[in-house]
Amino acid sequence: MNNNSVQQRLKSHFYKHFETSNSTFFSAITPQPIENPSWVSTNKHLAGMLGISAEELASEVCLHVMSGDLSQHSINSFAVAYSGHQFGVWAGQLGDGRAITLGEIAVGDNDELWDLQLKGAGPTPYSRFGDGRAVLRSSIREYLCSEAMHGLGIGTTRALCLSTGTTTAVREKIEPAAVVCRVARSHIRFGNFEHFHYTNNPKAVKELADYLIQRHFSTWTEDSKRYYLLLQNCVLETAKTIAQWQSVGFCHGVMNTDNMSILGDTIDYGPFGFLDTYDPEFICNHSDHQGRYSFRNQPSIALWNLNALATCFSSLLDTSEITDCLKQYENEYLSQYRTIMAKKIGLLEYRPEDEQLINQLLIMMAKDQVDYTLMFRKLCDFSAANQSVRDYFIDRDQFDSWAKDYLQRLESQNLTDQQRCQSMQKINPLYILRNYMAQTAIEAAEGGDYSEVELLLKILNNPYTNYADAEKYEGLPPDWASKISVSCSS
Repeated sequence: MNNNSVQQRLKSHFYKHFETSNSTFFSAITPQPIENPSWVSTNKHLAGMLGISAEELASEVCLHVMSGDLSQHSINSFAVAYSGHQFGVWAGQLGDGRAITLGEIAVGDNDELWDLQLKGAGPTPYSRFGDGRAVLRSSIREYLCSEAMHGLGIGTTRALCLSTGTTTAVREKIEPAAVVCRVARSHIRFGNFEHFHYTNNPKAVKELADYLIQRHFSTWTEDSKRYYLLLQNCVLETAKTIAQWQSVGFCHGVMNTDNMSILGDTIDYGPFGFLDTYDPEFICNHSDHQGRYSFRNQPSIALWNLNALATCFSSLLDTSEITDCLKQYENEYLSQYRTIMAKKIGLLEYRPEDEQLINQLLIMMAKDQVDYTLMFRKLCDFSAANQSVRDYFIDRDQFDSWAKDYLQRLESQNLTDQQRCQSMQKINPLYILRNYMAQTAIEAAEGGDYSEVELLLKILNNPYTNYADAEKYEGLPPDWASKISVSCSS
């Protein structure tokens, strides 16, 4: 390794900031490496952003570090304490049960700090009765979906690399264990604030807020409104992210408060799923028996979670400030969502009368069980002379009525069909991480073939572009895809 290797660049910003605090923000913990590690995949695009060469990332030394072996290095690794509401019920203390943070790495000209965290590298003080491991199956899903969301332009944790070995973990059966290196601007969750609020520790709530402001919003440090700005930013960024989820048909599956990022990014990829046919009632987590986290419910659940977070700011802000922040969520969500959906159907700007046009299209798609991603991609080619997207619908008369209004709306714009098509193809992806695609990669990987993981990583990094070697993923999912069941077990 060179003198500027990953482990030598690692900082201990969070660790040292809270090391002498009277509050228990984290527990120092050493990972337990997986045995006989080998690479499943390394993410060269992300490595480049982090200033890590592809050669260094692929090296044996880096493999051992990223698989949890820190024996040859002086790294202050730790697991963070937090609490949370799970399925709407207060669950008390939770914490990083199988995630161990190595520290931060400075990125870019402004030395922005990004966390490096190993998921699946053994138990921590917060593992409860778990083994601290992650299995290859779920690790591949997280690795790919992190990058898929980034490729779609949605704020998210990233995935730097994925390794496996001879270590196993027992779930419904014995499975190969794996370690994902997650990279994020921050892994602080709503649940971190809840942890201290509900243990009656306002001092720690303030310390945590001050740390976030210092690290991410340094221009606010002397601002008397800094805690208001922090909460407001979380509200607005969460609204933006949820609007983006809805626009691409992404269902998170387990929107507990401990799975919500204080920066509004998407974190914790468990039983997620992208819509195949458009179904607002879609539930991607078969453990969600009440449908609390259905696709339709995600915007309102995000607000519920923000209310839970806002309660924790009661020692920092008065009630009117908290209420004012929360009131901004709905308008921001609707503004973001309407703007995106207008672009998805080729409109230069959203007008109030477009609400009916967009909603009617979604109603038709739900009724006729139309594939969400493929329909919007096909709609890019729509024109007075080409209405082949009509073939996706069963009720052709209803579609024709909608298409007449749609054409009239398009004609009000100063845009050629070709210009509109090109614009729409930049916002309507050709590829999403459908469950069957992930399952195909998983089954191959469990047999030692990682080529499908690499193919999916490539196309999901830029899902708007055709790839000649990925034609098999451009059509409808196979019949067996509907039988895939995903739960919280990983």
